[in-house]
Amino acid sequence: MRRIKIKRSKKTAEQILAVVRYDFRGFFKRPRVMLTFLLGFVLCFLLSSRIMPVMETYRSPVQMLEPFLWTFGDSTAILLSSVLLLLLFSDLPVWSAVTPYYLYRTTKVRWLLGQMIYMVCAAGIYTLFMLGSTMILCAGNSYPGNIWSDTAAMLAYSRLGEILNVPSTVKVMESISPFGCAALMTILLFLYILCLGLAVLAGNLLPGKNRGMVTGLLFCLYGFLLDPQALARILGYEKYELFRVNVLIGWISPLSHASYGRHNFGYDQLPSIGQSVLVFLGILALFALFCIKRMKTYSFVFLGEKD
Repeated sequence: MRRIKIKRSKKTAEQILAVVRYDFRGFFKRPRVMLTFLLGFVLCFLLSSRIMPVMETYRSPVQMLEPFLWTFGDSTAILLSSVLLLLLFSDLPVWSAVTPYYLYRTTKVRWLLGQMIYMVCAAGIYTLFMLGSTMILCAGNSYPGNIWSDTAAMLAYSRLGEILNVPSTVKVMESISPFGCAALMTILLFLYILCLGLAVLAGNLLPGKNRGMVTGLLFCLYGFLLDPQALARILGYEKYELFRVNVLIGWISPLSHASYGRHNFGYDQLPSIGQSVLVFLGILALFALFCIKRMKTYSFVFLGEKD
């Protein structure tokens, strides 16, 4: 009996992985994938260029991970990068001429799980690409040591960081090392990307065309409208009036949960990193359960190959 269960589990895993392997065939040759990564690199260049003049003027090298921390340390950069991901995830679930074959050989749920694993892998590749891009752009004037640079201290302890809109703060530098900060920020960004991907997938399983793009845009728009600074400009509030609003937004906005600087460092009521991870896992679970439930009753209509 146990051997039969093991054999069935192995067969299930093989079927799911077969779907994942097929979805990745020609991945980097697809126009929308190439465009997404190209625009992602351009975005990294534009955002990291904010600190280039500082490095050149003061001839001060940076820790190799600091450009990534400064580039994706605020909600605006995360929002811009997530909008690019709508191109990458717009075709979820991936349809092709062999999709009927896979559905015949396996179940709808297993096929959907393959799509989800494909999305997780694609999100991981994109996240690491953005990390690597910022490192490459500043590679000529950086060092690998796990110590904050003089440039980071200059940006954090003076108004220069605020003037250049670079999220380098004293509370971050005093609480964690560059490697630790980069690891946590990568996890938060990765989880946010997964939530966006599942939002697009869930939308594409609804009746009608381009529902995934709509749900993805709504997910991004929700985060933007709940951004404290954007909301302050819309409502005309002063900074001293926004403490409670900031705390509330910090808990209910996925975009805020993805922003490392929008967390509790020991003296406010914002969520901790661990609490944000739990929130993201809860969102992912809800989206996944919706997709699985929807897939069980989903009616496939194949009129030929859909690219």
